[in-house]
Amino acid sequence: MIDIQTVDHVGIRVADLDRAMRFYGLFGFVADHRAENDAVVVIRNRHGVEINLIYNANNDNGGNNILMDVREKYPGYTHVAFRVASIADAITMLRENDIAITQGPVSFGRDGHVSLFVRDPDRNVIELRGREEDLSRLGGVAVYVPEN
Repeated sequence: MIDIQTVDHVGIRVADLDRAMRFYGLFGFVADHRAENDAVVVIRNRHGVEINLIYNANNDNGGNNILMDVREKYPGYTHVAFRVASIADAITMLRENDIAITQGPVSFGRDGHVSLFVRDPDRNVIELRGREEDLSRLGGVAVYVPEN
């Protein structure tokens, strides 16, 4: 057995580094350092969450995320989920910055979590997950029903 203790970082491939930095900056991420030998910028937030922005994407797949936006289901990582202190505050920030919520807020059932999903400029999926809270003033919470 390998004793995995935590997630170290997430690597996200992007086409335009400046555009990605502006987007992830809205979530509190700032550049930590740029790799000297690769197309990678390491960004972190104040809690130490690390993302490696890999800025060498060369195909936009017609504006589609190949893992999420096409009928065929390919193997691969579909999204990253970040825990947030407040879904209500997240919704407010997203709306203030014209970031579309692609799904949610939604409850997946028994665990008391509420999630919402957004896309970065390269259509990578980000889940923001918080504890259940009163969202009635923001439209309430739907219950997730899987698609076939």
